[in-house]
Amino acid sequence: MKVLIVSDSHGMVSELGVLKKRHGKEVDLFLHCGDSELAASEDVMEGYITVQGNCDYEDKYPTETIQEIAGKKIFLTHGHLYGVKSSLNSLLYKAKEVQADIACFGHSHYLGMEVVDDVLFINPGSLRLPRGRMEQTYVILTIERDRLETEVYDFHKGLLPELKNDFSL
Repeated sequence: MKVLIVSDSHGMVSELGVLKKRHGKEVDLFLHCGDSELAASEDVMEGYITVQGNCDYEDKYPTETIQEIAGKKIFLTHGHLYGVKSSLNSLLYKAKEVQADIACFGHSHYLGMEVVDDVLFINPGSLRLPRGRMEQTYVILTIERDRLETEVYDFHKGLLPELKNDFSL
């Protein structure tokens, strides 16, 4: 099973549509970690499981959600309510509380993946305003039993093979 994870697109409309078109046949679940700055009623948001970020002023998105796919539980939040810019501890405690295998978040605009205490944390970076890297990134997570693979894509250049990671939980 494959999950596309994107965050911090800050008003981009056509690009979110491009991602669905580009990966729609291979991806089983589309997640947006917040700060889309788009109304839930926007056509392009159809098909994305989305949470509310600190720049999303419409309250139709939840602040967090849990999705289960391929036997894994994914906790999805923007991250601002968990202080992710300074530490992952609060987010780790929440992920453990809800028994999540994977925690997806944004807010910092920094691309990153790591396993902490048997939870895989994924921040797909930012589609509009990346920090720490030049590329406008998103992530495709492949789930196969206890093996998780993350592949990072630049919106314009495609797959960045040097950033591929394999994790086991």
